[in-house]
Amino acid sequence: QLRVVASGGGLVHPGGPLRLSCETSGSTDGPKDIAWIRQAPGKQTEGISCMTRDGRNTYYADSMKGRSTISRDNAKNMVWLQMEGLKPEDTAVYYCVVVECDRNFHHNRISFWGQGTQVTVSS
Repeated sequence: QLRVVASGGGLVHPGGPLRLSCETSGSTDGPKDIAWIRQAPGKQTEGISCMTRDGRNTYYADSMKGRSTISRDNAKNMVWLQMEGLKPEDTAVYYCVVVECDRNFHHNRISFWGQGTQVTVSS
């Protein structure tokens, strides 16, 4: 059974960095395209970044472009999101999800959601 679990969230001061982790398991057909998305209270989900299953291609949505970096290690079944210069408006629940990774990933249908992790940016 496929599982994707995000972790690493917490309370961070404005301007600070944070690294989120996504552990995947249970895939029967190898690594998946993975995206990071987020949802703030009362708002729609928002795409952040995605990486293709082979790690060759990455795409970033405007939401955190220039302040985030996605990476992965398929040998460890891990995907990470490094975030820099966090702002209070970045406060949200962050999810790693399975979705076709292309330049329109934030509009593509999510095929699998995982457990999210809360990120709170506050002084």
